[in-house]
Amino acid sequence: MRIGVSGTHGTGKTTLVEELCSLLPGHAAVDEPYLLLEDEGHEFHQPPTSEDFRAQLRVSLRLLRSPAADVVFDRTPVDFLAYLAAHGRTIEAEVAPEVLESAMSSLDLLVVLPLTAETERQLPAAELPGLRTAMDGRLLDIVHGDPLDAWPDLPVLELTGPPDGRAAVVARAMAGLR
Repeated sequence: MRIGVSGTHGTGKTTLVEELCSLLPGHAAVDEPYLLLEDEGHEFHQPPTSEDFRAQLRVSLRLLRSPAADVVFDRTPVDFLAYLAAHGRTIEAEVAPEVLESAMSSLDLLVVLPLTAETERQLPAAELPGLRTAMDGRLLDIVHGDPLDAWPDLPVLELTGPPDGRAAVVARAMAGLR
C-alpha cells in the first residue's frame, strides 16, 4: 500500500512514518521533500518563503508519481499547498488540478496529523508557532474540502489521539481497506 502522512511541522509525522515502516513488512519510507532538497544543496530561507514551499511541492508531486509500491511518504502535496495558503496564496494558482489528482490518486490512504492539545503537551515545542497553527488550519480545510476535486475517493484518516499507538491505528485502517 502507498500511504501519505501529512501535518504541520512538529506533529510527529516522521516518527509515525518510521513506526509504520517497522510495523508493515516490506514498506519503505520516503523522506520529506525538505530533506531531499537540502541534500541537493537547496538553501532554504528562514523563515521559509513561498518559493521554498513551491520547491517542496514540486518534489512531492514528483515523488508521488513514482511507481514504487509499499511506501510511506513523509508529507504529501497537500502539506505544501497548506503552507502556501498560510502565506496568503490560493491553491488554485499553485498547481493544476489534473497534476494534483494524478499524484494524490497514487495513494491508498492519506493520514493527517492535526494539532491537538494532547500532541502539544506530549511533543517538543516547534519553531514558527504562528505558521504552524495557520498551516494546520489550512491543511484541514484543504484535506476535507478538496477544493480541486483531486482526491474524491482517497480514504483520509485523521489521527487526533495521543502520539503513542498511532501506527497501530493506521495498520487497522489499512486492514479495513484491503
